Amino acid sequence: MVTNAPIPSKGGSVIGATTVNWEDVYKGPNVMWRVPRNIRWGDNIVVREDETAVFYRDGKVLAYLDKPDRYALTSLNARLVGGLIQALSGVRQEAEVYYLQRRTLDGKFGSAEPYVFRDPDFGLVQLRVFGSYRWHVSAPDNFINQFVGTFGAVTTGDVEARLRDQMVLLTYNTLGKLKDQGTRVTDLATQLTTIEQAVLGFAPQHFGPFGVEIQQIQGLSINLPDEVQKAVNTRSTMGVLGVNYLQYQAGQAMTTAAANPSGGAGALAGAGVGLGAGLGIGYGMSGQMQSMYAQGAGAPCTKCGAMVPAGNRFCPSCGAPVGAAPAAAAATTPCPKCGQPVAAGAKFCPNCGASTAPPPPRTCPKCNSPVPATSKFCPNCGAAMPT
Repeated sequence: MVTNAPIPSKGGSVIGATTVNWEDVYKGPNVMWRVPRNIRWGDNIVVREDETAVFYRDGKVLAYLDKPDRYALTSLNARLVGGLIQALSGVRQEAEVYYLQRRTLDGKFGSAEPYVFRDPDFGLVQLRVFGSYRWHVSAPDNFINQFVGTFGAVTTGDVEARLRDQMVLLTYNTLGKLKDQGTRVTDLATQLTTIEQAVLGFAPQHFGPFGVEIQQIQGLSINLPDEVQKAVNTRSTMGVLGVNYLQYQAGQAMTTAAANPSGGAGALAGAGVGLGAGLGIGYGMSGQMQSMYAQGAGAPCTKCGAMVPAGNRFCPSCGAPVGAAPAAAAATTPCPKCGQPVAAGAKFCPNCGASTAPPPPRTCPKCNSPVPATSKFCPNCGAAMPT
């Protein structure tokens, strides 16, 4: 937060005139300093190399000085100030002066409210973003008109708060554009550098009207909800190891058992797994896992999913060998009621619950002759069949 400093010295050719400069002790990390009193005819304005003095009156910038020098408002330097001298020439004519730093400053930003990201796999995911940036004032007149005139910002704290909000908004807008291009939640962690560059690319059109240039964005972090982050980590691990979900879960169970000295280690010792077993052993030994299942209570058939009792070499439900790869596609028949596919051999439709058994043969109510299911009349006597 900026504290207005006392005006350090007095002088000049006009009685009561003041020499104004931005002292280093008050400058520090602040981007802006408002001179505590209005500037009058005869005052001296001292501008150094890394500063710009902006004259502001009646809601607009009158002029600004960006060349290092001492400017006496009664001297020939009037041509540098333009119409400002005329504005200050009367007894009651005064103007505010703001000093701006031209050097690069550092800032940080973070989400106050989450951004809802619609992902095809995880649905609506709430994201929060954090990071840091480097910036400087590129257009003093725009900066003063926007921050002082429009937003009423008179301190560096006011300016930084507004810039933080705008950085979060710009990052959210960039994530929305990347989402429209096919980016998913699972891609965010590996594309942080790309996202930083994308945000930086959109910054000029976003911050240009504020008179601000964003020079660098770094340390970007996108936080996911815990349950989504856990699912992303699981999916990433499965991809690296080249295993399916069943193998991943089996590997996790082996690791948990190996870390349990009360019984898990002894049970796994015969399979070559001790207390020092790691995830890599469990994930890389899918064949041995099948043997372990066979030695225990049983394992699910890889073809039909039915439990195979321990010691069986073939599935008692479908006859597939234990450990055989699942068939490419199971045979199906349409449900006689709703038409949805039903696995061959199933007795009821999983969609509507109707029986899949063939309907009993139709007979003519008049002559008791068999009648095809689709016939509207008896082929023997011609009697109409009830609907």
